[in-house]
Amino acid sequence: MKKRALLGTVTDNDLRLLRVFRAVVACGGFAAAELELNINRSTISRHIKDLETRLGVTLCRRGRGGFALTTEGQQVHSSAQKMMSAMEDFQHEVNDLHRQLTGNVTLALFDKTASNPDCRIATALGQFDQQAPDVHPQLHVEPINAIERGVIEGRYHIGIIPEHRPSASLRYFPLFREQMYLYCGPGHPLFTRPPDADAVRHSKYVGIGYHSPNMEVTRQLGQQRQATAYDQEAVAHLVLSGAYVGYLPAHYAAAFEARGQMRALLPETFQYVCEFSAILRRSPPPNRIVKTLLDCLLSAHDKPDTDTLNWV
Repeated sequence: MKKRALLGTVTDNDLRLLRVFRAVVACGGFAAAELELNINRSTISRHIKDLETRLGVTLCRRGRGGFALTTEGQQVHSSAQKMMSAMEDFQHEVNDLHRQLTGNVTLALFDKTASNPDCRIATALGQFDQQAPDVHPQLHVEPINAIERGVIEGRYHIGIIPEHRPSASLRYFPLFREQMYLYCGPGHPLFTRPPDADAVRHSKYVGIGYHSPNMEVTRQLGQQRQATAYDQEAVAHLVLSGAYVGYLPAHYAAAFEARGQMRALLPETFQYVCEFSAILRRSPPPNRIVKTLLDCLLSAHDKPDTDTLNWV
């Protein structure tokens, strides 16, 4: 496909085609996007073809091998996400002029927080719905690094993550804590006998595969990762296999412990605490919808509101 030198003015039709493209990527293909967009697959395919012609690049591969973005498609999708986010911010700012709380707000969460008794995100969402019933919340569950990147790029308005290394591009608002212990499953040699620290330290260990408190603490404790997981559910599966030990939130592991499927190992030594915070990008300042949701999160967790903050 021959590339054009310049796109020129972005038209309303371009925006419509980009929204279709974004929905296809979010759904993972044309078939899944039919329900989301409420249009048939052939129409979706025509829209994507029109967008490729307009941009002068091939955006995706589709066929028996499944749906996949090209390198150009990944770049266009990333740019489209940023542009749509900027347009939503503009819409929110105009609505602010009329004191209307309408539109969308996007919240990204780290996984397995709902069962934490100190986590009151659900309470905050209930409060937010009372204050902004016409706002459409969109919730995502992502790894820490994806949440941070999404907030910085403007794809997520607020993220909630365990703090690990601060970013100068983000602002942090402490919310709640999470206790982590090291667990093994019934098939593990340490499940039925009193463990000692050396035996625990030399057991095969499953760790999180991106920078996190888990990675920092286990280095300090001298544990060598021999399996990698990218969320808590994956850690739980490897622990339950009986082949590995791994850290899990105490509230999440409690149900497995009650069924005799997990055991905490030397909890006075092999443990750490995660401090969870809401994160927002430093610039631009949050619109009134985002600030309202943040205030609901802070209020639900008995933290001071943001009225006195300098957002500049």
